Amino acid sequence: MTDYVVKTTDLSKKYKNNLVVNNLNLNIKRGKIYGFIGENGAGKSTTLRMLTGLSKPTSGKINLFGFDSENKISNIRKRIGALIESPAFYPNMSAYENLEACRIQKGIPGKKCTKKVLEFVDLSNCGKKKLKNFSMGMKQKLGLAIALIGNPELLILDEPVNGLDPIGIVQMREKLKKLNKDKNMTIIISSHILGELYQLASCFGIIHRGKLVEELTLKALNKKCRRSLNIKVDNIQKTAVILERKLNTTNFTVLPDKTIALYDYIDNPGKVSSILSKENITIEQILATGENLENYFINLVGGLK
Repeated sequence: MTDYVVKTTDLSKKYKNNLVVNNLNLNIKRGKIYGFIGENGAGKSTTLRMLTGLSKPTSGKINLFGFDSENKISNIRKRIGALIESPAFYPNMSAYENLEACRIQKGIPGKKCTKKVLEFVDLSNCGKKKLKNFSMGMKQKLGLAIALIGNPELLILDEPVNGLDPIGIVQMREKLKKLNKDKNMTIIISSHILGELYQLASCFGIIHRGKLVEELTLKALNKKCRRSLNIKVDNIQKTAVILERKLNTTNFTVLPDKTIALYDYIDNPGKVSSILSKENITIEQILATGENLENYFINLVGGLK
């Protein structure tokens, strides 16, 4: 069994003279929640459409579950559930009827799975209410239900929290975490709400103007965005000894520019400053630093042309 559910090699998509996706190389491991990040028009939806077979690549290769031949991939896509853009609903039918129509269309046997999925997305009590009378949030939940019918191994979601209120967003997050944990379901999710994505994803792919800028794990992101007190002093060696003896911490490192990054006492710089001053250390600068995913993304792509 391959470790990678999705791999792409130089995947590209061109519309007329516009190169929307440019030599994209994704690497998504089984059982991961992959946060796909990029501005509007960066190529996220186009990439997801190519993975699901809704759009044909101009060039490059797609490998799904270890297979990359066109004939096998077509069949392999039965193992994928997807919510991309606005799914096609029947406006005069109920949630149950819409989901039943989808189940029959996909050739999935048994009605029990329909009720089970509706319960999972909290739409089992809608009764005969027609979809045209649903809120945007309810439609998003039904879209998730349609993606989940058939118990897919890979779930691809494009902006799944659009239209959800804060409570709905939290509920969606917890449901996706449960699917990932209980079923080892691999999930690819794009979202403009980067703070929410940070709480959900275990790895990230950042795309900018069709190109993959970076892939990194949550652990690597946290290391890059780690909060610290950055301290510039006149005597690094003496300061290191004071931090260990007076503040009882070895949780610091000396950066290339000779700044000490202290990962403790971030919310109490006054204590650090006071102790160092008493020990006759000249403090040139003491500054709390660190980034969240949103700031990291902005800083990463901000300097790119």
